[in-house]
Amino acid sequence: MKYLNCEANFYDMYNSKIIGLGSYVPDNVVTNDDLTKLMDTSDEWIQERTGIKERRWVKPGSGDTTSAMGVKAAKVAIERAGIDKDDIDFIIFATLSPDYYFPGPGVTVQKELDIKTVGALDVRNQCSGFVYGLSVADNFIKTGMYKNVLVIGSELHSHGLDKTTRGRGVSVIFGDGAGAAVLTREEDNSKGILSTHLHSQGEHAEELSLIAPGMGKRWVNDIIADNNPDDESYYPYMNGQFVFKNAVVRFSEVIMEGLMKNKLQVNDIDMLIPHQANLRIAQFIQKKFQLEDDQVFNNIQKYGNTTAASIPIALTEAWEQGKIKEGDTVVLAAFGSGFTWGSAIIKW
Repeated sequence: MKYLNCEANFYDMYNSKIIGLGSYVPDNVVTNDDLTKLMDTSDEWIQERTGIKERRWVKPGSGDTTSAMGVKAAKVAIERAGIDKDDIDFIIFATLSPDYYFPGPGVTVQKELDIKTVGALDVRNQCSGFVYGLSVADNFIKTGMYKNVLVIGSELHSHGLDKTTRGRGVSVIFGDGAGAAVLTREEDNSKGILSTHLHSQGEHAEELSLIAPGMGKRWVNDIIADNNPDDESYYPYMNGQFVFKNAVVRFSEVIMEGLMKNKLQVNDIDMLIPHQANLRIAQFIQKKFQLEDDQVFNNIQKYGNTTAASIPIALTEAWEQGKIKEGDTVVLAAFGSGFTWGSAIIKW
């Protein structure tokens, strides 16, 4: 029993806190009007359903890959953290659009940043990937295993979208970009990441998915052998209405779970940063919790849904604009493919 008490005290030694944030988006702006030249759509149709006005898409040949964008965001975060790159003890990279099927982009970041041979972990939880990565980093730091952890969310969607009328329900939504955070130890347990909360419901996995290439159903040789121009298995699929209905429920649940865990009320929230999936979802949650406009940060209008990158990009912009200050209670929440969802409660 004495050993168990010591163990419990050990795990309470540290919190983790974010000490550096950075983001990167490609220069190439693609407006809704630009998309009308590729498919049967309109600015009004897209804004009404998603709230999106424009997004950033990587230009082929620009050199911007998922890992390259992640590196650019990470460099900013590390500089703002005021530490040397070799102070990083571990790298976590969240993405659904890796440069290669394997290896994952975490090791590319280690190489490109010329960091010593630290561990690199890749997280495949799509829209909730950054929150999952943040939770892993938080627990590594809490246990004393690592001191400084770099967490990146980066996505390059545009090269894998069906940019025809057939694919417009998905392709108008997604954009490219990256965000990064550096976490370190915080000995004051009233500050930093207070708690994280993670969930999944795999029975709905195929309601928001990309089936091929995958070992289970359609691998590359199957696609090549069939040579079927109508094969949509290697484009993203989304049951939009079903995803929306589940998202608003899970967002609400996981936000309340985090607040209750920390004995907080809704009116204690200084800033809510939801995953930028759809402006209508964020507005629904804002209305349900009766939050003011200055308590919720959205930038999907400019960038579209950047999946694992959306929360770190939005968190970086909110901080840069002075909307997050020391002592603020910041809530991060995400829901997406898998279905997976999660939240993080942070005392800034």
